[in-house]
Amino acid sequence: MYKRLKKDLAINIEEKDGQLFLGDKGKDMRLVMLRPNEIMEFCEFAGTNADDILIWVGKTLGKTFMQKYFYNKDWSSESISTKKDVILGVLEALMLMGYGAITGIFKKDHILINVYESLAVEEKENIMAKNLCFVYLGIFSGIIEILGIDVDGNEVECVLTGGDKCSFKFDFIGEEIDDSLVDEEMSDEAVSEFLASL
Repeated sequence: MYKRLKKDLAINIEEKDGQLFLGDKGKDMRLVMLRPNEIMEFCEFAGTNADDILIWVGKTLGKTFMQKYFYNKDWSSESISTKKDVILGVLEALMLMGYGAITGIFKKDHILINVYESLAVEEKENIMAKNLCFVYLGIFSGIIEILGIDVDGNEVECVLTGGDKCSFKFDFIGEEIDDSLVDEEMSDEAVSEFLASL
């Protein structure tokens, strides 16, 4: 019985979508839970290309997440205001799914996504946990890419290098948003209130 169960629950890779799944391909049981230790072990195995692979995995997760929630949605005719609301809503959904306390701030020429209490916090003493940040960067990039917003993203602050949070900055490529959509900076008090409300 155990051997059969082990075979049925084997983790397989679906190459088309780049996802992991349990057992038979016909079952729609996707694995999106990422355990920090396994990601760090994978990076040791993958070597120098691990960063790119993890960003790609994150992008695939972000895109798939968007496609599941907004099935066959064409975003090309939507306003940047609508896209902003969608991004903020999706960040809230990710927060409810356990990715940390996430805020999104829109500026004239970039989007800043802050993650408080990210998965990396649990591994603060292990610099290899930095690889978790690449998954976050990929997830956010995939979400933004599906919406048709051209950005160039990178991590600008990290809890593993002494920061209070993990911050990801996505610079708009070739465009700026309207002044009416620009958010004010969150004060330290507002951040504290936000974290206390969770």
